[in-house]
Amino acid sequence: MGVYQEIYDGWKSDPEGFWMDAAKAIDWVKAPSKAFFANEGVAGRWFSDGICNTCYNCVDRHVENGRGDQAAIIYDSPITDSQSTLTYTELKEEVVALAAALQRRGVVKGDRVIIYMPMVLEAAVALLACARLGAVHSVVFGGFASAELATRIDDCKPKCIISASCGIEPGRVINYKPLLDGAIELAKHKPNSTIVLQRKQQQCDLIDGRDFDYAKEVQASKDGGADVPCVDVAATDPLYVLYTSGTTGQPKGVVRDNGGHMVATHWTMKNIYGVDPGEIFWAASDVGWVVGHSYIIYGPLMHGNTTILFEGKPVGTPDAGTFWRVISEHKVSVLFTAPTAFRAIKKEDPEGKLISKYDMSNFRMLYLAGERADPDTIHWAERILKTPVIDHWWQTETGWTIAGNPVGIELMPIKYGSPTVAMPGYDIRVVSDEGEELPRDELGNVVVKLPLPPGAFPTLWNADERFKEAYLEEFPGYYKTADAGIMDEDGYLFIMARTDDIINVAGHRLSTGGMEEVIASHPDVAECAVIGIADALKGQLPAGFMILNAGVDRPVADIQTEIIKLVREKIGPVAAFKIAVPVARLPKTRSGKILRATMQKVVDGVDFKVPATIDDPAILDEIKASWSKHAG
Repeated sequence: MGVYQEIYDGWKSDPEGFWMDAAKAIDWVKAPSKAFFANEGVAGRWFSDGICNTCYNCVDRHVENGRGDQAAIIYDSPITDSQSTLTYTELKEEVVALAAALQRRGVVKGDRVIIYMPMVLEAAVALLACARLGAVHSVVFGGFASAELATRIDDCKPKCIISASCGIEPGRVINYKPLLDGAIELAKHKPNSTIVLQRKQQQCDLIDGRDFDYAKEVQASKDGGADVPCVDVAATDPLYVLYTSGTTGQPKGVVRDNGGHMVATHWTMKNIYGVDPGEIFWAASDVGWVVGHSYIIYGPLMHGNTTILFEGKPVGTPDAGTFWRVISEHKVSVLFTAPTAFRAIKKEDPEGKLISKYDMSNFRMLYLAGERADPDTIHWAERILKTPVIDHWWQTETGWTIAGNPVGIELMPIKYGSPTVAMPGYDIRVVSDEGEELPRDELGNVVVKLPLPPGAFPTLWNADERFKEAYLEEFPGYYKTADAGIMDEDGYLFIMARTDDIINVAGHRLSTGGMEEVIASHPDVAECAVIGIADALKGQLPAGFMILNAGVDRPVADIQTEIIKLVREKIGPVAAFKIAVPVARLPKTRSGKILRATMQKVVDGVDFKVPATIDDPAILDEIKASWSKHAG
């Protein structure tokens, strides 16, 4: 039996002992007397009688324990051609100063603060300043439309909003202030004040009495010698609310508590990601996503790592070598990003020539999550990086890995297309629509036996009933992940698609993920998406949309014929796959998730709402035009 299996079995036989042991890595004001309180909350709570502060664990304790001079956060912005670094001591100074400014604006423990900012150092400081005060932060992507921001203002009712004058994308500046003002005007709830960071690329006008200048506020705190101690909070008090899109159109506020989140996230840094304190860890995501919360800010800082905060894109800032430049310059040991980032790099530089310009000697591991990691992308990344490429699977709701390869415990054999095995804390099952456990290698609903582990959401913000209805009722005793997959004889999980993306072709349930895997294996394809389109005869038919690699100059018709033949060979005639449409781009969220459901509505010609998280709405018109050309 391997070390992983020993540890996993140990958790299963004594979850209480396992999590109490993990909790020793956290500095508590008052240590919890036990781990799980089964009768509290909707489905139990973790470390309920513990008292703690997350900011203390991320910042103060490192300063007190001799890490004050170590870099805490490195800001790297190829978009503005600037870099800066905060040591743990400097980070504490900035966090204390902003916390004092928030106090002057009346923010106290339990108040909500919305953070509507680009990828700048001040965004990280804002999260930690809220945590220091015991205030509950809710990060909303900078640049989100006014109506979307307004719904979040009305749901969490912030006392204050921290924002910036603008965000900067390749080739354009996004003026945040009109969006912020518009949202406050639309919202029924009005925040008492806003604190606005003026960026030199574009300044904005401030409204007297409501808007306050970030730099002036922070400087006033420093000049006044402000000292804001960390506020004691219960382990079960919320650290943050992070909104994820809901099927009703009303966003769901995922709640993360303080104690369980710290215990679980800290445990992952060594056990899953295999990093030691002091090493450079880079999660190439955005603070607006759960990955940014867990692995740009809280996990690395709690663990005493140096974290990279990157304002840029994998391509175009300035080229497809920007990731290698960041890894080389800052001596990054481990990178965590979305597969879509590597597909973008592969499309622009299929041979991986740009990497030869950089010293990658410190780099040892790539982690992928957020979208299904197709084997072709993993093979390509392995070839050019010459390191293991680790897929893992988790969700906004869980906050950390459900299934992964626990490198810090044991690097397990990699099976392409699988995020590997269940992590301690997760008892994963694959069940039928009726809730019956399915045999190995059979496609079904992926569920997790309750209780969920520390760090997973205990409920939705002010919506316990919605929490039960959305996640717990369909499969009693289990958490519904809304993902479909199979588990093989070795306990390896294969996530094939969201359950919504399982298509029904003449009564056969087929995974779009399986077809995408086959299409992506074609040497001329950079990226693809398969959706089910309405068909009068078969109910649904699969349609593949594919982006070709840069420099491909073969006839598209030949490539289409080869892809159709490939899917027929690998999946079988049952797939009825005959539609392969070349496109320039695929519609994605800002974190890189392909918006398959929206594509389906575009192609089927039904009414739809443009998703608030879309990176570029113009792509939907391109999809429509490509489809019309194909169908016409």
